Amino acid sequence: MIKTIDRYEHDCLYIGQDGFQKVHWEAMVKLNVVHEGAYFDVLHNGIKFKQFVGVLQIENLLLQIHPKADKDDTDSAWRGVLLEMLKACGKIGAQTAGDANVKRQNFNLLEVYFEDFLLKVEKLLHNGLIKQYRRKSGNVKALKGKLVFNQNIRHNLVHKERFYTTHQVYDKDHFLHQVLALALDIMGKFTRGSRLNDRWRRIQLAFPDVKRIKVTAKSLEKIVFNRKTMPYKRAFELARLIILNYSPDINKGTKNMISLLFDMNQLWEEYVYVQLKKELESSANSNFNIQAQANKSFWKFNSLKPDIVISDKGNGRNFVIDTKWKRPSYSASIQDLRQVYAYARFWKAENVMLLYPGNSEQNQSGVFETIDDIQGEKNRHKAYMRFVKVVEDGRLKNNIGNKIIEAFINSNLQNTV
Repeated sequence: MIKTIDRYEHDCLYIGQDGFQKVHWEAMVKLNVVHEGAYFDVLHNGIKFKQFVGVLQIENLLLQIHPKADKDDTDSAWRGVLLEMLKACGKIGAQTAGDANVKRQNFNLLEVYFEDFLLKVEKLLHNGLIKQYRRKSGNVKALKGKLVFNQNIRHNLVHKERFYTTHQVYDKDHFLHQVLALALDIMGKFTRGSRLNDRWRRIQLAFPDVKRIKVTAKSLEKIVFNRKTMPYKRAFELARLIILNYSPDINKGTKNMISLLFDMNQLWEEYVYVQLKKELESSANSNFNIQAQANKSFWKFNSLKPDIVISDKGNGRNFVIDTKWKRPSYSASIQDLRQVYAYARFWKAENVMLLYPGNSEQNQSGVFETIDDIQGEKNRHKAYMRFVKVVEDGRLKNNIGNKIIEAFINSNLQNTV
């Protein structure tokens, strides 16, 4: 029986609360050490979560960490936000995300990814798995390929009817299938007793018997997809996610542990970009280009990379947006203001924005000037602190892109007319 604990980003969890035991704390501390303290702050007999949200399972304990930008909102209002953001950013299949939304009272993000992976593998099995050439060395009864003399003498000095050769084989035992098989093996450790266990067993039985290999992040990066292997791409991406987030070195064979954690700073930036791109691709706003993480050289090999740059194709004006997943007090921090100052100057952007989750009543703006003594240029910039409401009636708002454009771009264009 899976025991579920729900917490929100920046919450604390102590040993003894909701079934959280010392063995779970120790496993999480080891995971955090491997990731250089990125996920949590370690407390005495406890954990304080940072901006990473998602799911972590240690044996039969499932820990779900939800995003929550506004501490004044109720916890339940933010329960399904992560799933909807991941779906909007293309990190979860629409079908599995839709099924999870129907069962959102007790959905498990780990199961959502597992189910998406099983659906993709099931489709591959239905369409037929591909074969590839590979090299194989061993004894054969008919001479084919290249005879390996030293191994032939070693193995076949008595058995003259056999040949030790290296030859090509055309079968299903290749790297793509070996990666999928490894991901299926890992899934089996976490689906016992769940609703996915029967489907996992059926797919495991139907999947060909391939060599079990040790996979590293480097070996997974070497895969190049072609027209023949392109149908495998999504299943391979999900398998990669499962394999790289499984922690056997931490477990040391005693505890099965897997984590799927997402940095809300990055996810918020990506979500805003996707919503803006969708809005700017409409006919009404087709006069704009949008770039994410566009960069300009700053010092030697360093560069400045604002989160989002929107350019007017007609007059070349730039609008820079820097997303922040946090709630500032009265004003932006000096570090954030320095960032937008640098972006405004290097991108010659008349308008720059710090975008936070929150209520529009907190919006602020201000004007500053930069003077370049070398070129004699004097540029006037307007900086904005803008807040957009992320959640409404327990659902993720889907008109964020429109709200940003109306408040930031269109209003500035009208002011120049």
